[in-house]
Amino acid sequence: MAERSNFVDQIKIFCRSGHGGAGSRHFMRTKFNPKAGPDGGDGGRGAHIMLRGNKNLWTLLHLRYHKNVLAENGENGSGNNSTGRSGKDIIIDVPLGTIAYNEETGEKVAEILADGEEVVLMRGGRGGLGNAHFATPTNQAPEHAQPGEPGEEAFMILELKVLADVGLVGFPNAGKSTLLSVLTAAKPKIADYAFTTINPQLGMVEYRDGRSFCIADLPGIIEGAAEGRGLGHRFLRHIERNSILLFVIPADSKNHAAEFQILYNELKEYNEEMLQKDFVIGISKSDMLDDELKAAIAKELPAAIPHVFFSSMTQQGLTALKDLLWHTLQKAMV
Repeated sequence: MAERSNFVDQIKIFCRSGHGGAGSRHFMRTKFNPKAGPDGGDGGRGAHIMLRGNKNLWTLLHLRYHKNVLAENGENGSGNNSTGRSGKDIIIDVPLGTIAYNEETGEKVAEILADGEEVVLMRGGRGGLGNAHFATPTNQAPEHAQPGEPGEEAFMILELKVLADVGLVGFPNAGKSTLLSVLTAAKPKIADYAFTTINPQLGMVEYRDGRSFCIADLPGIIEGAAEGRGLGHRFLRHIERNSILLFVIPADSKNHAAEFQILYNELKEYNEEMLQKDFVIGISKSDMLDDELKAAIAKELPAAIPHVFFSSMTQQGLTALKDLLWHTLQKAMV
C-alpha cells in the first residue's frame, strides 16, 4: 500500500486568484488649498497562482492536503496618489511533466516541462484606477474611481505524465521491473502476479563515457487498456512522454508476434500519435533459449522494428540492449 499512497499522478484542487484592489476616490486638501484636486491612488493587483517546475519532485503527493489554494487580494488605493500593495503571488512547485486542466471546460491551462519554468495558472484581478486618472479640464473633481477586477476561480486538475527517455511496455509479468532493477539503481517491487507495478518507476541507466538516459517501468498493459480496463488510461498517459517505447515480451510467450500486436493496438486505440515514436522489441528471459529458438522467434517479429534478446537474471544481452536504446535515442533526437 505504501507504493500506492506515495505516488500521486492526478489531483484536483480549487484555485482562486486574488481580486484587484479598488482605486481611491480621494481629494487633496491642504492648509492653503482645500480643493487641491483628486489624488486617489490605484488599487493593487490581486495575487496570481503560478506553477513552477521542480526537477526534484516525482509525484503530486505534496499537494494531497492542499485542496484549496486561495490567493491574496490587492489592497485598495489611498490618497496622495498611493497605490495599494499587490497580493503576494502563490507559487506551487510541481514535477516536470505536469499538465493543468480546467475541470469544467477541459481546457489545458498550463504545461510544465523544464526545471524552474514558471507559468501563471490563474491571473489575479487588475487593480482599479484612482480618481486622479479621470480629471479633465471640464471635470477637475471626478468622483469616479474604478473598482478592482475580480480574480478567477475554478477547480483545476493537475495531471502528471512521467518524463523519461525510454518507456517499458508489456503485459504484466513480462520482466520489466526485473530489467529496471538490473539496469538502474531503482528498486521496483517485483513479484509474480499481475499489476505488481501500479505506479511508474524511474531509473537512470549509466551508459558509456559517463553518459546516461532515463528509463521508466510503467504499469502492465492488458487488452482493453484503451477502454479503461485494468489500469487503463492511467498507464497509457505516462507513455505519451517517452521518446522510445521498449516492448518487453517474455521468451516463454505462446505467440510473440500476437503479443506485440495486442500492445501495438492498445496504443493505437488510445492515441495514434503514439505510433510515431521509435519502437524497440526486447525478448526477456532469453537464457532459456538456444540459437535455433531465437532464430525462430526473430522470424515472427516485425522486420522493421529492431529487436534484442536479453536475460535480466544472467545479464545476457544487456550491453546490446543498452547500445540499441542509446543509438535509437540519438536518432530520435535528430
